[in-house]
Amino acid sequence: MAATSAATFSIGSTISPGTKVSQLPQSKPLSMRFNSQNTLATFSGLKAATFVKCESESSFLGKESSAVLRGAAAPKAQKSSQRSQYNLNPQASYKVAILGAAGGIGQPLALLVKMSPLISALHIYDIANVKGVAADLSHCNTPSQVLGFTGSSELPNSLKGVDVVVIPAGVPRKPGMTRDDLFSINANIVKTLVEAVADNCPDAFIHIISNPVNSTLPIAAEVLKQKGVYDPKKLFGVTTLDVVRANTFVAQKKNLKLIDVDVPVVGGHAGITILPLLSKTRPPVSFNDEEVQELTVRIQNAGTEVVEAKEGAGSATLSMAYAAARFVESSLRALDGDADVYECSFVQSDLTELPFFASRVKLGRKGVEAIISSDLQGLTEYEQKALEALKPELKASIEKGIAFAQKQPVTT
Repeated sequence: MAATSAATFSIGSTISPGTKVSQLPQSKPLSMRFNSQNTLATFSGLKAATFVKCESESSFLGKESSAVLRGAAAPKAQKSSQRSQYNLNPQASYKVAILGAAGGIGQPLALLVKMSPLISALHIYDIANVKGVAADLSHCNTPSQVLGFTGSSELPNSLKGVDVVVIPAGVPRKPGMTRDDLFSINANIVKTLVEAVADNCPDAFIHIISNPVNSTLPIAAEVLKQKGVYDPKKLFGVTTLDVVRANTFVAQKKNLKLIDVDVPVVGGHAGITILPLLSKTRPPVSFNDEEVQELTVRIQNAGTEVVEAKEGAGSATLSMAYAAARFVESSLRALDGDADVYECSFVQSDLTELPFFASRVKLGRKGVEAIISSDLQGLTEYEQKALEALKPELKASIEKGIAFAQKQPVTT
C-alpha cells in the first residue's frame, strides 16, 4: 500500500495522504488542517491521493487560496517528491464516458466524475434527457469538457477515443424485486452498449454497474469475445459499493475512524454471494459470532434496505454513484501511472473454480495487474462455509449471463 506521511491537507474532512487506496473520507463542512512539515496532499474530488500536487483548477479552493497553500508547502513538497516513487501531478488528459447518465445513478455519478482533475472530457450518453444534464454539468468549474449524446445514432460518437466507459444504464430495483428480476431488461441493454464499446473503443476500461452484475459482467465478456476484442484485464464488475458499505457499518459498529477502516469483500454482487471478510478488516478488530452474523447479513441486504426505505421511489443511487466514482478515480490513477492502486472488483479470476469472482485486485495501466489471493487464505470457519455456500448461486448467475449472450448474436 501507499507510504504514509504526517502531512495533512483536506477540504471536507481531515485526511491522511498515505491512506490506502481503498479508503475514502466522510465529509465534514469546511474542516481544514494543514501541516507543512511534510508533503502536501490535496483533495482530489473524492479522496486524498498520495503526493498530489495542489492545482487550483482541481479543487474547490479559489485560485488565491490555492496559491497561498501551494507556496507555503512548495519547498517541502519538492524535497519529498524526489524521494517518492510516484509523484502524482494531475493533468487532465483522460476521456470518460458514462452510458445511462440521465438516470438515478448516472446523474450523481457524472457530477462526481466531473470533479476529477484527471479528466479532460466527460461524455454522457442516454436514450433521452441527457442534453440538459450535460448543460448543467458544464457550468461546474472543473477542467473536463462535458458533451451530451442522445439516442442510438449518437452512441458511437460518445465512445470515440474514450479511456474509461462506465455503464449504469438499466432499470432500478423496486420493493419485492431481486437483482435477478432485472435480468431480462438489463441484459439486453448491457449487450447493446458493450457491442458499441467493442466497435468504438475496444481498448477502454469497461466498468459494469447495471444489475445483476453477477450476470451482466459475463454477458459483457461474451460480447467482447464474439467481437474479437476481449481483454479480461480491462473488464470490471463494480462491486465497490459492497466495500463502501462494509467499511461504513464496521466503523459504526466498532466506533472506529471511518478513514482507517478497510474491509475486503469477495464473491459476487447479490445477496449471499456478497461475502465481507471481517477477519481481514484493517485495522485489525475482533468480532464475536453475533457481530459477524449481524454485519454480514446487513452488508448483504444493504441494497434491499435502501429499496424498502425509498418505498418504490428508487434503489441505491447516491451511494452507488459515490462508489462507482471512487472506482473511476482509481482506474484513472492507475492509467496515470500510480503503482499503488487496489480495489475489490468482480473480474475474470482463477482464485476459485468459478470463471468470475470478486476480490481485491491491483490496477495498472493495462488494467488488472494482479489478483490478490492472500485475502482468501486463513479464513475463519464462518467465512469458509459462507464462501462454499455462495458458489452455487454465483455459478448459476454467471452461467445465466453466458447462456444469454451466446443465444443472442452480436450486431456486426
